[in-house]
Amino acid sequence: MTDTKIIVLDDDPTGSQTVHSCLLLTRWDPATLRAALLDAAPLFFVLTNTRGMDAARAVTVTREVCHNLKQALADLAAQGRAFNPIFVSRSDSTLRGHYPVETDVMAEELGPFDAHFLTPAFFEGGRFTRDGIHYLMVDGTPTPVAETEFARDSVFGYRHSFLPDYVEEKTVGRIRAAEVERFSLADVRGDLSARLDALASNRCVAVDAETQDDMNRFADQVRAAAARGKRFLFRSAASLLTALARLPPQPVAAAGMRAFTRDGRPGAVIVGSHVRKTTTQLAKLLAQDGVEALEVEVDRISSDRAGLLATILARAATAHELGRIVVIYTSRGERRFDDAATRLAFGETVSAFLMDVVRGLPASLGFLVSKGGITSNDVLSDGLALRAARVLGQILPGCSVVRCPDDHPRFPGLPVVIFPGNVGDDDALTTVCWRLSA
Repeated sequence: MTDTKIIVLDDDPTGSQTVHSCLLLTRWDPATLRAALLDAAPLFFVLTNTRGMDAARAVTVTREVCHNLKQALADLAAQGRAFNPIFVSRSDSTLRGHYPVETDVMAEELGPFDAHFLTPAFFEGGRFTRDGIHYLMVDGTPTPVAETEFARDSVFGYRHSFLPDYVEEKTVGRIRAAEVERFSLADVRGDLSARLDALASNRCVAVDAETQDDMNRFADQVRAAAARGKRFLFRSAASLLTALARLPPQPVAAAGMRAFTRDGRPGAVIVGSHVRKTTTQLAKLLAQDGVEALEVEVDRISSDRAGLLATILARAATAHELGRIVVIYTSRGERRFDDAATRLAFGETVSAFLMDVVRGLPASLGFLVSKGGITSNDVLSDGLALRAARVLGQILPGCSVVRCPDDHPRFPGLPVVIFPGNVGDDDALTTVCWRLSA
C-alpha cells in the first residue's frame, strides 16, 4: 500500500495558516519524522526556521532534514508502509527567503524532480499572481511586490515582481527568465495534463492564481500527474497547502477558540515583528482598556540584560494578577545594519531575550499570542520547548492556533496563536485577544 503524504519544510511556523489538525515539528530526528509520517493527517510541517539563518546554515539544516526524511521513508517502506510524498518548501508569500538555496538542496537530496513550481499566492493575506506578476493588496490596491516594503528587506531584498525575472535575479542567471515556464490563469483553469507530463529535468514553472479555486484546480491536476509517476517540488506560500490537503472545515470555529483559554484567565502577547502592519496593529491593541504595555528596549539587552529581564517579568506578573493582558513588544525604532550577518545576529540576540521572557511568564497564563514568523518559531521550539504541536485551526484568516500538551511542565494545555507579522487588518491583533478573553 502506498500513501500520499504532503511534507512541508517551513522556514517559519506560519505556513500552517490555512490548515488544521496537522503536526508542526520543531525537531527532525528520524523517529520524530517517522511518527509524523504515520500520523492520520495528510500533511505535516518541519519548522526549520531557516529564514532566521544565513544561507550556509540554511543549507546545513535543510540537508539534515532531507537526510533524515529519506531514512524515515526508507525504514517505513521496508516495513511495508510506502509513501508517495509531495515535497513543499514553504516560505513567505512576499518572496522573502532562501530561494533557490532550499529548493536546490531538496532537489539534490530528495530528487530527481521533473519540475519545481513557484506558487507564492496567499489569498487570505491579499497575495495573488496574474500574468506572471506577484501582487500584494496595499490599501485596497493590487501592488507588485517589488514596490512594497518587503522587497527592501535587508537580507532577502529583490527587484522584480515578474516571477521569471525574480528567478533569474535570485539564481544569479543560472536559470534565465526565458527558461521559466509559465502557467497562466487560462492554463490553470484549463487542462494542464499534457504540459505537466512533458515537464522534465527540474524545470522551473511560475504559476498564476487569483483565487483559491485556481489553486485547487492546479493542485488537482498536479496530484493526478503525480499519480501517473511525475515527481514535483514546490516553492510555495500557504494557499497551495489548502488545495493539496483537501481538508474539511476546522473542528472548532474561529469564534469558538475561547474554549481553549485556560480557566478564562488573561493572556500575554509577544511581539517581535517590525513590519509596518504589525506596528499599526500593536498601536491599536495598546489603546484598549485592560492591556498592560511592556516595551523591551532592545539597546539595553547587551548592557543590562539581567536587569531588563527582571523588570519585564515582575511587571508582567503584577499585571497578570490584576487581570490585564500583558503585551510585551520590542522597541519600534528603525535600525540600520552594516550587513545581513549583523542584522541576523542582532535578531538572534533579541529573540533569545524574548524567549527568556516567555519561559518566565506566569504559569497561570490563559493564552499566548506570538506576533511574527521567526518569533513564533522560537516561541514553540525554544520558549515552550515543544518537539511537536498540533494545529487546532485559525482564529483569524492566516492566524493558526496550537496547544501545549497536557503534560507540559509549565503551561499545560496553553493555547498559542501563531500570528504572522504581515497578516490581518489594523484591528486584527485586538480581535484575536478579545476572542480569547473571558
